[in-house]
Amino acid sequence: MQDDDQKTVKLDETDLAILEHVERDSDINLEELSDTLDLSKSAIHYRLKKLKDSGVITSTSADVDPLALGLNLLIITEISVVHESGYAEDIGEALSDIDGVCQVFYTMGDTDFIVHSRVQNRSQMNDLIDNIVGIDGVNETSSTFVMREIKTGDRTVANMSKQMRNIALEDD
Repeated sequence: MQDDDQKTVKLDETDLAILEHVERDSDINLEELSDTLDLSKSAIHYRLKKLKDSGVITSTSADVDPLALGLNLLIITEISVVHESGYAEDIGEALSDIDGVCQVFYTMGDTDFIVHSRVQNRSQMNDLIDNIVGIDGVNETSSTFVMREIKTGDRTVANMSKQMRNIALEDD
């Protein structure tokens, strides 16, 4: 699982602008980005490399529409588990390994984990739930089936408020 105590990387407005453009279209070419941001291609290249090296940009990938692959059923499952030493790590990894699971969140509150999954049909849905329930330490599950997706995606920078952007730009 991911360490929550990662150090925040120092960014400036230009870094945020680059991130927002790359987040929207990871295939954007340097010349187009250079023209848009009024920076040289070498400055863009240097900043992108710095953002990758510092772990701000974790990968470059294509966004695939799950509906185009028939993954029409989006399931949100709340999971309660036995609280034993190391349970969060072990159960989180086991949940992550299940086919169809897209996201796993370790949470605090009435629920220990929230899992987002995508499948194509009821049979796959039943298999997925059986696999979750079959994990040693899982006590209870409650699944919600999404009827319509209103807002989806991973546009982190584009979804930031002005206050969030300002905090990201603050010096330590």
